[in-house]
Amino acid sequence: MGQFEREMMLERQREGVAKAEEKYEARKPISDGVPEQVVTLVRHGRSKAYVARELGISQASVYRIINLCSA
Repeated sequence: MGQFEREMMLERQREGVAKAEEKYEARKPISDGVPEQVVTLVRHGRSKAYVARELGISQASVYRIINLCSA
């Protein structure tokens, strides 16, 4: 009886892991050329919020790109 319960528990665990893997989505990669546009717009005095809206990326992405380019 215990072995049957253990097999049932492992089956439910496998189903749960499979369901969790289906839901995972990695973040969308930034298109080629966008980092250069970010740097150019910021150097021309545009705000980071403006750059993010204009290019359709998050402000965090703008800051990350700027930090990577200035390093």
